Amino acid sequence: MASKFPGMKDHVIVCGFGVVGQKVVDVLIEKNIPFVIVDINPAIAEKVRELGHKITIGDATLSKTLRDAGIDTARAIAIAMDNDAKNLFCVLTARDLNKGLFIATRANDDFVREKLVEAGADFIVMPQKSASKEIIRELLK
Repeated sequence: MASKFPGMKDHVIVCGFGVVGQKVVDVLIEKNIPFVIVDINPAIAEKVRELGHKITIGDATLSKTLRDAGIDTARAIAIAMDNDAKNLFCVLTARDLNKGLFIATRANDDFVREKLVEAGADFIVMPQKSASKEIIRELLK
């Protein structure tokens, strides 16, 4: 199945439009990088449409959803869901569909971080650890 956005290429797929996904989108807009958002929540999808962004409504762990978002021609995927298991499945699916894709994801648990690396993630961020380090750095100034 082809993308729902014909002609779109070298774009970034952003899975999950929560706090982290929105920050990723803000930077993509600032850098003028094309993107497609994937989210399963219809209310969020409506908000995204109102903002004028491209969206595919569906489960980002499914091949069909990622194909609809144009994974075949994407340059990267940012997996920003707040569910380690879904993030892991999304990495596995994305890597299977596009071997050359740059995959950035988030993890909440060290064990899951290891599994994400094994599954093919190129970059993993752990928001809780990052936040803790920033707080400690400020406290120790």
